[in-house]
Amino acid sequence: MMSDILDNHEPAPKQLRLSPKSAGGETKGVYKTEEQCNALDLTSSQLSGSTIHSKGDINLSMIKFVRVLNEVADSKLIHVEGEYCGDKVVLTLEKTPFTKENVEKIMAAADKSLQKDFNNDIYGFYKAYPNPELNGIKATIIHPATELHIKKYSAQSFCMIQESPEDYKNITLPHVESQSFSLDWVYNILDHSNETERIIFEDNDEDKGFILVPDMKWDGEGLSNLHALAIVHKKDIKSLRDLTSNHLTLLHNIREKGSLAIHQRYGIKENQLRIYVHYQPSFYHFHVHFEPLAYRSSSVERCHLLDHIIDNITLMGDYYQKSTITFPVKEDSDLYLRYQESRSMEGQ
Repeated sequence: MMSDILDNHEPAPKQLRLSPKSAGGETKGVYKTEEQCNALDLTSSQLSGSTIHSKGDINLSMIKFVRVLNEVADSKLIHVEGEYCGDKVVLTLEKTPFTKENVEKIMAAADKSLQKDFNNDIYGFYKAYPNPELNGIKATIIHPATELHIKKYSAQSFCMIQESPEDYKNITLPHVESQSFSLDWVYNILDHSNETERIIFEDNDEDKGFILVPDMKWDGEGLSNLHALAIVHKKDIKSLRDLTSNHLTLLHNIREKGSLAIHQRYGIKENQLRIYVHYQPSFYHFHVHFEPLAYRSSSVERCHLLDHIIDNITLMGDYYQKSTITFPVKEDSDLYLRYQESRSMEGQ
C-alpha cells in the first residue's frame, strides 16, 4: 500500500517471504505450463480469479524472467519484469531488515556460514551465509501489470515541476483523471473486504475517520523501518490540492489518534514520528504516512509534513488551492511530457 507519477499505486500485490534457496535452486528456469495457467481469463484485472494470487501456493518459477527494471543498491531491492500466462508481471525482491531475535540466532549458529575474504590489522572482512529461515527476502508481485506499472518501477531520471494552481487544473488534474490506477484495493481495505487482519487502528466516523494499516513496503515486523498509512474514509479528497479549512478536524484527528495508536502498539512516541503527505501521491485517495524519524523511505522533495499542512490551512483556508507546489517527476512520464508540451505552447 502502499513513490506521483513517481510512485503510482498498484492493486494490492501478494507478498511472500522467501529464502534464497526457495527463490532459485532446482526449479530455476522452469516456467509455468499450460495446466498451471488454467486458462485464466485476464480480460478484467478486477476478477478475483484473474491473477496469479488466486492460485494458492505459488513459487517464483511460475514467473518467466524478462528483464531487470531497476536495482536500488542502498535499499537492497530490485524490480524485475516477468511474464505469467502471457501477461506482464512486476516482481520486487527486497532484503528484509535485521531483528534482534534473528541476529541472536545468526550469532548462535554453530555452522560454517562465515567465509573469510581478507583481513588487515584489526579489521576482518567476511561473507555470512546464515540459515535460509534467518535470511528472508520479501517478494512483492503485481499481476497482471500494466505499462504504467512497468514505467513506475523502471529506472529513470527525474525533473522538478513547479505546479501553479492553473497548471494543476489544466495539466495535472486531467492527467490524474485519465491515467490513475484503480482504487479498488483501497476500497477493499475501507470496507473490510481485504487486509482486515492488518488493521492497526480504525476510526469509523464518515467525516474525520480513517483506517491505519501497514504500508505495503513494511513487513509489519521490524520497527526500524515501520511505515504505516492512515487512509481516510472520505472519498472526495484526491490529494493535498483538495485540502481546505473544512478538513482541519480530519487532519488533527489523524495526527492525534494515529500517533497514539502507533505509540500504544509499537512504543514509538509522537515526537519520534515523521508524519507527512506525498505530493504527487502514490495513489489519489487521501492518505497520510507515519514512520520513525530514523527511517526515511521517500525523497524529501515529495514530502509535506502534516504539521506544516495544518498550519498552512489554519493561516489560509484555501492555501493549497492558491499555492505553487514543486515536485519531482519521471522524465519520460506522460505528466512530464504534458508539462513540456504546455510550456512549449506558452513560449510560442
